[in-house]
Amino acid sequence: MYYEIKTQRLLLRPLNISDLNTAHEYASDIENTRFMMFMPKLTVDETAEFLTAVTKEWEKSAPDFYEFAIVADGRQIGAVSVYLNEDKTVGELGWILNKKYQNMGYATESALAIKDFALNVLHLKRLIAQCDYRNEPSYRLMEKLGLKLESDDGIRTYIKRNETARELTYGLTVE
Repeated sequence: MYYEIKTQRLLLRPLNISDLNTAHEYASDIENTRFMMFMPKLTVDETAEFLTAVTKEWEKSAPDFYEFAIVADGRQIGAVSVYLNEDKTVGELGWILNKKYQNMGYATESALAIKDFALNVLHLKRLIAQCDYRNEPSYRLMEKLGLKLESDDGIRTYIKRNETARELTYGLTVE
């Protein structure tokens, strides 16, 4: 399966193993990944293992998730994704940007594009997104996407740090 999405300033294309160096730059940054449950990826091998799995997922005729590279001016600067539930009617949105490219509107632009893809190409009936309650930029982005706060009392577990935090869940249901 191959999808490519073009926005005003960005190209969203399948994330893959060829993105190892640029992906590892943001995925290994402890500050940049402080609110990500399965990061940081401390070694290049950890990042490569993830990217290998993503590359294989894109090869399926009906992937269980779509992990797009965010490309600005020819450089991969982050990733945006939609992970599907078992019956492929609900998608969970996610994103991460290299901190060098934050506060430039790239996350909003790519998240709006993946929302459109999820609703109009995958025909999902519901979207959700979750974040740590301390991650204001993330939940503000969820609000910009039109998602509404549904729960503010979830528990988010950071396995690598043996830490928990309150989790916010935002959602959007399509009629």
